[in-house]
Amino acid sequence: MPRAGLTTEVVIERAAQLLEQTPDGELTLAMVADSLGVRTPSLYKHVDGLAGLRRGIMVRAKRLLAAELTQATIGRARADAVRGLARAYRSWALAFPMQYPLTILAADSGDEADVAVSEAAVGVLYTVLAGYGLSDDDAVDAARFLRASVHGFVSLETGGAFRLPIDLERSFERTVDAVVTALETWQR
Repeated sequence: MPRAGLTTEVVIERAAQLLEQTPDGELTLAMVADSLGVRTPSLYKHVDGLAGLRRGIMVRAKRLLAAELTQATIGRARADAVRGLARAYRSWALAFPMQYPLTILAADSGDEADVAVSEAAVGVLYTVLAGYGLSDDDAVDAARFLRASVHGFVSLETGGAFRLPIDLERSFERTVDAVVTALETWQR
């Protein structure tokens, strides 16, 4: 009989919290069980081992990031939408640096939940790019460019690579400005 109040969502949420508190990213079922006040075997009623737990964290992280990106772009168009998306993406990654790497993984085509949340996040990008009149292959190229630019900055930042005494905010805004400039002239 599962412990009252213990659900798959509760287990995954706690695991995500613990992942952020674990500097090396080494999350174990025993850590999660201990933090929930249960024995490790009790978790198997809610997740399919460590792999299932990590998958659950990944799907949750992608869903939360997609929601942030959606919220940041509602009612915005073109440069304003790109800036909102980029800032939300960066803010989310900085708030959840251990979960962030899970959000960049391509969806597993055999996992309906993963496909759905991945499509939701990428769908926000395509909606923003549609404001520039981009579709089909041009939209794919532009989406890859936008993601690579923002992810590159965020990945280096969350990895501790930016140590020069130059203002990171200024550098990020200039990166986003360059992306906006490129998108404005993409179809030439």
